[in-house]
Amino acid sequence: MVGGVETYVMLLAQGLAQRGVQVTVITPTPAAAMDDDKLPFRVVRQPGFLTLVKLLRQAEVVHLAGPCLLPLCLAILLRKPVVIEHHGYQAICPNGLLLYEPSGTVCTLHFMARRYTKCLRCNDAKLGLFKSLAQLLLTFPRRWASKLATANLPITFHVENRLHLPRSKVIYYGIPDPYEGSDPAVASGGVQSQLCPPMFAYVGRLVAEKGVTVLLQSAKELVDAGYSFRLKIIGEGPERTMLENLVDSLGLEGRVSFLGSLTGKPLANELKAAAAVVMPSVWEETAGLSAIEQMMRGGTVIASDIGGLGEVVGEAGLRFPAGDVTGLASCLRRLLDDPGLTKTLGGKARERAQEFFSQERMVQEHLCLYRKVSSDFPQASLPIS
Repeated sequence: MVGGVETYVMLLAQGLAQRGVQVTVITPTPAAAMDDDKLPFRVVRQPGFLTLVKLLRQAEVVHLAGPCLLPLCLAILLRKPVVIEHHGYQAICPNGLLLYEPSGTVCTLHFMARRYTKCLRCNDAKLGLFKSLAQLLLTFPRRWASKLATANLPITFHVENRLHLPRSKVIYYGIPDPYEGSDPAVASGGVQSQLCPPMFAYVGRLVAEKGVTVLLQSAKELVDAGYSFRLKIIGEGPERTMLENLVDSLGLEGRVSFLGSLTGKPLANELKAAAAVVMPSVWEETAGLSAIEQMMRGGTVIASDIGGLGEVVGEAGLRFPAGDVTGLASCLRRLLDDPGLTKTLGGKARERAQEFFSQERMVQEHLCLYRKVSSDFPQASLPIS
C-alpha cells in the first residue's frame, strides 16, 4: 500500500534505523513485490495474535500509525509506553474523515456532539447498517484508549484542535531534500516549468473528498475565458471513470490527461514541468504530503484553505475556499497571467519546507519524544544520537 501514512512510516523507520535505533515495523499487508531484506529495519507482516503479543512485549516504545485498537489496547495492558500518530480523525469520527457522506460536506462533529444517528446515516449508504453500526461502536473504545496513550502526536495543529486528546504534541511530516548535496544554485532554482502552454498537475487518490471535480469545473471556466493550458491528473481511484466522463461533458478533451499512478523519476519529471500542483480537497485534509513534496522541490502549490492543508501551505502558496470553483479558477488565472509568480512562490515554498518539513527534524523530534515517554518506564532505553 502506497500513501501518505505508508510513506511517513517508511521515512521515520529509515531515519531511526540510521541513528542506531532498533526498529521493527509490524504491518497487516503482504509483501507483494516488496523485498523487505533490503530495508534497514525489520518487517513483520500479518502476525498472529501470540506473535503480536510477543513483539509488543519486546518493544521499549510502541509507536502506532493511527489508533489501531488491538495493538493499542495490548500495549496499554502490557504497560508499554505507547505513542499514537494521528493521521486522520479516527478518534472522533467513525469513518475517520470528518466527512458527512450523504451530502459530501465537512462533518460538524456529530460523534462528539452525541448525534449518533447522524453517524449511522453517514456510513449506511456505503457500508450498510450493520457495518455502519460496527464503525460507530468501535469509535468509543478507540477514543477511550487514545486518551490512555502515553503521548498523542497529531500531524498538524488543526488535527490537534479537532481531536482534543491529552498529552498531545504536534510533529509535522518530514521528507528528504531532493537537492541535498546539490549546487546551491540548482537547489534555489527549484521547479521551473518550461511548457507552453503551461501545465498544472493534480497528484493524489481519485476519490470524492479530494475535490477533483472542483478542479475540472475551474478548468472549464478558464477555457471559456480563452486561456490556454494543460492539466494532468496523476493517481488512481474509484472516481476515475466518473472524472473521465466529466472531462468529456465539459468539453475538456485534449486539455486534460489521466496518467494513472506514478512514482519515482516519472512523477518527479511530470511535477518539474508543472506550473503548480493543485490540491482541491473538500474534506479537512490532515496535512497533505503531496503539497509538502512539491514545496520541498521548490514548486508552487495551489490548495484548498481547509484543515491541515491550509496550515501546511501557509503563505508560501495560493489558497482558495474549499469547493469554490471560481476561487480556484482565480488562483490558476494568476499564474497564467503572471508566469514570474511561479518562481517567487516556489522559492517561498522551498524555504518553508526546509524550515518545517525536513526528515531530519521529524526524526529528531520523535527521538526526543521517545526518550521522554520512556523515562517513566525503567525497561525502556533508547540510544542518544
